[in-house]
Amino acid sequence: MVANTNFTKAKAAKNDEFYTQYADIEREINAYLEYDANVFRGKTVFLPCDDPEWSNFTLYFAQNFDRLGLRKLISTSYAPRSKADLFDYVPSGIEQESDRFDAEKTLTRGKIFVITDDRNLDGKIDLKDLTWDYLEGDGDFRSEEVTRLRDEADVIITNPPFSLFRDYMAWIMDGGKQFVVIANKNCITYKEIFPLIRNNQMWSGNGFRAGNAYFRTPHDATSYSQGVFDETTGLVKFRNVDWFTNIEHGRRHQPLQLMSMADNLKFNKKLKGKDAFDRYEHYDAIDVPFTDAIPNDYDGAMGVPISFLDKYCPEQFEILNANDFRTSDAVRAKPHGLIKDKDGTVVGDPKPRYARILIRSIR
Repeated sequence: MVANTNFTKAKAAKNDEFYTQYADIEREINAYLEYDANVFRGKTVFLPCDDPEWSNFTLYFAQNFDRLGLRKLISTSYAPRSKADLFDYVPSGIEQESDRFDAEKTLTRGKIFVITDDRNLDGKIDLKDLTWDYLEGDGDFRSEEVTRLRDEADVIITNPPFSLFRDYMAWIMDGGKQFVVIANKNCITYKEIFPLIRNNQMWSGNGFRAGNAYFRTPHDATSYSQGVFDETTGLVKFRNVDWFTNIEHGRRHQPLQLMSMADNLKFNKKLKGKDAFDRYEHYDAIDVPFTDAIPNDYDGAMGVPISFLDKYCPEQFEILNANDFRTSDAVRAKPHGLIKDKDGTVVGDPKPRYARILIRSIR
């Protein structure tokens, strides 16, 4: 609940300035490399909506340019004045020490950073080989200028603006690119996003360690709930975020080890006092309240928590549908209907339940 509240606050305020930790980026990218060591070789990686001077995305891909075998790295940023909440902006040393520096352009233009080769001839390609310039516009990913860079790239990787995620994913899919992005986990219930999940065009990435994501923010974070903002580290903690991608990784193909329906009812302690395996009124499916309670001997449709997608193996399950989509940011996903037991009696309080993904086992 805390994580949902924090994301809602950030979204309502158009607070999109959350910087991803280097270790989280490294851990995620390593999952794709472990599955295919050449997944980025010979490719152009584009980091839009990034802030190259401060970004760990730019730092990671610059420092690992040779190891990944990249052809080109491109990063672009928003102009500070284009952001809804302009914090105390100070140009980086890279910019101020350059003869290109312009005090007006640094506020009104986005910037582009590019690495292609060993410019300083020190025998390796890294952050020191980066070149930069001002963009013509403010760096909005929807501009013609940035869209041309999207079209040049093979892979798009970033932590996009929370408030523009629907538009951002439409922009990526229109370009037909590989991608790795961070988003609110509830995005899978969006009517624009769920079809991508169902049609195997987008899936959960490797994920944050223990499901906890820690971001740095330049904004005042003291208004967050207790235990969310750590004054010592300056990091904001979110549990309700995840990596999403269309690049294969090993965890995606690890089947869940599950018990039968009878064994779940007998041994699964999570089900004690819970309504489990009851039927939906307006959809031919049973309700499964926990991913580890999915029965391995049921062939029909099952409604499972959206967190199931973290463990989804396409060789084990087929995604059929969702119980509803969010039609606006203010509307929560609703279930198909009430849940009834076998004799038709309504079970429990007839209030909307949590969102569910409807799946079926592949035999």
